[in-house]
Amino acid sequence: MLPVVEPTSLVSGGSSPGSIPGPTSASSSVPHASSARDAPDPRRREQLARLAEQISVCGLCPRLVAWREQVARERRAAFSDQEYWGRPVPGFGDPEARVCIVGLAPAAHGGNRTGRVFTGDRSGDWLYAAMWRAGFANQPTSVSVSDGLKLRGAYVLAAVRCAPPANRPTTEERDTCAPYMRRELELLDDVRVLVALGSFAYHVTARELGVRPRPVFGHGVEAPARDGRVVLCSYHPSQQNTFTGKLTEKMLDDVLVRARELAGYGRARRARRARGAHPSASAGTVRT
Repeated sequence: MLPVVEPTSLVSGGSSPGSIPGPTSASSSVPHASSARDAPDPRRREQLARLAEQISVCGLCPRLVAWREQVARERRAAFSDQEYWGRPVPGFGDPEARVCIVGLAPAAHGGNRTGRVFTGDRSGDWLYAAMWRAGFANQPTSVSVSDGLKLRGAYVLAAVRCAPPANRPTTEERDTCAPYMRRELELLDDVRVLVALGSFAYHVTARELGVRPRPVFGHGVEAPARDGRVVLCSYHPSQQNTFTGKLTEKMLDDVLVRARELAGYGRARRARRARGAHPSASAGTVRT
């Protein structure tokens, strides 16, 4: 349970992970989950939206709060005319998803700027293009919360919700953030497969699911949990990995195709085979 901090608190509906403090300067506009269909369970969508509000005002880790707000003030020259989100970044996607993709943390000038996970940075370019090819997304690009991106059958979140200095959260920060992921997975109870992007996300996810024994991390490694869910590993689509060829488009595509199979979706009817093609956002409805 997250600690209750008074007097500033937001409490989610249902069984909340707790109440949390929020900065007084925070905007009330939160980029909630979006999907390509209406969820059959409106209560689940409402609870995820409340949890997103709760996450977005978290101030429990002083080092992360200071860093995310410093980056938002100073900004990168290329984005000097933009207002940064500068807050924790909630999950994003289909409330009825069977596949959950777990990253490390928002990028300082990506999710910390745009307010949506894996949005506005090179890692997100790789991830959402692969999700589009695999049939999880209606378009291959993710640049802002208003770009029309919709997911179907998949949900994306980060193990740590604030951008950390040098992209390295501490163990304490990791553990402080863990109840948010726990609560999201409680709500996303259709999830069968969790794709862990990188070893950090893998260890957080495997620990959360109680995976024992825990296989050594490696691209394509599958780690089954006792409850039937599976953690599927992938190298992170960081520039370090993609520029060096440690992770290729085919490698990432293969992992997402395997995730579809494990989740019971089968191969996407509209899977794109021509890698590198980025058509317009009006590509049509994603089929699962």
